[in-house]
Amino acid sequence: MFTGIIEGLGRLTSIQAAGEGKKLTIEADFSLEESRIGDSIAVSGACLTAVEISGKRFTVDVSPETLARSTLGHAKPNDRVNIERALRLSDRLDGHLVSGHIDGAGTIGHLEIRSNAIVMHIDAPPSLCRYMIEKGSVAVDGISLTINRCSRDSFEVSIIPLTAKMTTIGFKNIGALVNIETDMIGKYVEKFLFRKQEEQKQSEKSNISMDFLARAGFLNTQY
Repeated sequence: MFTGIIEGLGRLTSIQAAGEGKKLTIEADFSLEESRIGDSIAVSGACLTAVEISGKRFTVDVSPETLARSTLGHAKPNDRVNIERALRLSDRLDGHLVSGHIDGAGTIGHLEIRSNAIVMHIDAPPSLCRYMIEKGSVAVDGISLTINRCSRDSFEVSIIPLTAKMTTIGFKNIGALVNIETDMIGKYVEKFLFRKQEEQKQSEKSNISMDFLARAGFLNTQY
């Protein structure tokens, strides 16, 4: 579990094929002294497991599913990435609860300077935008951001100068792909409601019998 508050940046130093997956080695800009093999580390929002750690470098395995869902499928050596290590229960909970499970990718469609903020308009599939609400939370490349506005296929967020300086979002240009993780609460609520509707439909079907149809006047009982 993460918060969407980026600890620092890293640089992708190597990419190796691993069947249909990949093995990535990343050099962080900060010390990984407290990190251990098996720890979860979010790389531009994708929760990955450290399988090797040496100094500031760590290696992760990336599954075919993660490659298909996230921008890591397009990653190249020397790419800069956001890094956040897993939340400790003793930490302050800044940002919002982020699982590190990428829902899909979006495209930066428009950038606008508005006072001290960069307003970023991101185009995203309706399957992602359906879980977004105005003033709700979204993780973009692992960064916890507040949604200014949203529509069926796009949303808008504001980037303050510190966030632009401390994360990769500050040097993303129009047309760049970004990882998106929507607020998990909305997905669970939809699942529960859908299940309830399905159970109700099944219950209604099971209550229909020949006797019920006869009493309701749908059957002619004179013959």
